[in-house]
Amino acid sequence: MTALQPTPDHEAEGDEEPAGDSPANDLTALQHEFPRYRISREEICGRVRYAARSLEHGLRPHTVITADLDELHAALEPSQYAALIPFSARVPNVARLYDYYLGGKDHLACDRAAARDLLAQFPEIASIAQANRAFQARAVAFAAAQGITQFLDLGAGLPTIPATHDTARAACPDARVAYVDHDPVVIAHARALLAVDGKIAVIPADLRDAGAVLTSDALAEVIDLEQPVCVLLVSVLHFLRPRPADLAVAAYRQAMAPGSILVISAGTSTGTDPALIRSLQEAYHGTAPVTGRSWAEIAAWFTGLTLVPPGLADVRAWQPDNTSPPDRLPPSRGRFLAGVAVKPAEPDSQP
Repeated sequence: MTALQPTPDHEAEGDEEPAGDSPANDLTALQHEFPRYRISREEICGRVRYAARSLEHGLRPHTVITADLDELHAALEPSQYAALIPFSARVPNVARLYDYYLGGKDHLACDRAAARDLLAQFPEIASIAQANRAFQARAVAFAAAQGITQFLDLGAGLPTIPATHDTARAACPDARVAYVDHDPVVIAHARALLAVDGKIAVIPADLRDAGAVLTSDALAEVIDLEQPVCVLLVSVLHFLRPRPADLAVAAYRQAMAPGSILVISAGTSTGTDPALIRSLQEAYHGTAPVTGRSWAEIAAWFTGLTLVPPGLADVRAWQPDNTSPPDRLPPSRGRFLAGVAVKPAEPDSQP
């Protein structure tokens, strides 16, 4: 057995490790990506495995040992999402900008300046945000009409009327709702305005850390994951990088009981002006990435589920009110897709 070897900052002189996608280069990249861990390689009886050990007290996971670098990366990834995002009065914020587009009042000067610059170039951004919020209300109402009594609102954002529990309780007065966000301002507002009784939970967590969300005591107090639940990922996944977004959706989809409903809306690169995506990336660069996923990538989030008509559609065209016939939608340089899907019953396992 060889001793654990920490990843070097620079290749040793005379090292003949080939360039490119070699394990050594992958290990070095991992060390740079996760500086709060000591990542090393060990050999036991000719077998190679990799170890990551926390350098900070309380950082989870503390230790990971595996022979697969991809598995090591996946295990360490949630450690990046443990803390709430820092508050800044000088950097535009995702939740506050969205609140501005919806006509709210919980935004700062830096948010208003960034929003006005964006709207001067792409005025349709505000109408897209408003259409997205209207879709959310229709989707929650649909789920409640199907008998769903519990709702998990991931990346909930600042409180807006109607809130998820308002819409759900119009059909089911006993509906239980858990709001999850990692923005401290959102959490403070949600606790003050949304947590009106013991059937509503406000959970400070990053939705990318699905394990922490799904096993939290606060969630268990209001949501029974053994029963059908409506999981909402509305206007949030395009603010995540592709791999974390895909992993998070897969984790929540797996945790959903049969009969549960998944609600997703997201900006797409399919049919969107690339200049709009670049402008959004520039405006949000200090607080979140902006990733325009293709129609096919967004459709893949519903793998194994049954999409409700009209399927994956323009956010304005998903079961619209009579005031907005889908064949008369005004043109837009930005495209938002929306879908609602039901998790089917598991196949009969009996022979």
